[in-house]
Amino acid sequence: MPGDEHIKFCPRCGAKVLRENKFGTVRPVCPQCGWIYFIDPKVAAAVLIEQDGRVLLVRRVNEPFRGLWTLPAGFVNGGEDPAEAAARECLEETGLSVHVTRVLDIISGREHNRGADFVIVYLAEVISGELIAADDADAAEWFARNDLPPLAFKATQKILTS
Repeated sequence: MPGDEHIKFCPRCGAKVLRENKFGTVRPVCPQCGWIYFIDPKVAAAVLIEQDGRVLLVRRVNEPFRGLWTLPAGFVNGGEDPAEAAARECLEETGLSVHVTRVLDIISGREHNRGADFVIVYLAEVISGELIAADDADAAEWFARNDLPPLAFKATQKILTS
């Protein structure tokens, strides 16, 4: 299965894995203890915040899509509530604490090798803080929907242009 080439040894017993057809696809399988590798999807969480007819966006400082704008977002850590991850990422990138109000959309489809398989987009409201770009954003600004900057990511484009 694409993405599992790096799995050479069993994490349970250390035996060299074989590639076998299991559960509908070829997967790394341990011939000694029976462990089977399943790729877990990467999940990201984003917030859409609208105020006074404008949306909050951040400009990416890292590749891919460096210099393009996106919703405040990032990966969900294992065991983390996705809504809390969205609020955490917003605070890290914009300096704003937010209250997540509801799920807006779940968008699937990995755009690049290090990207998310799913992006959960939440609506959120600003609770406190001062707008300042930080973490992996070098700018954070409010934009009118009819005057958006160049956008990164299909998920951002879908949310803002639909």
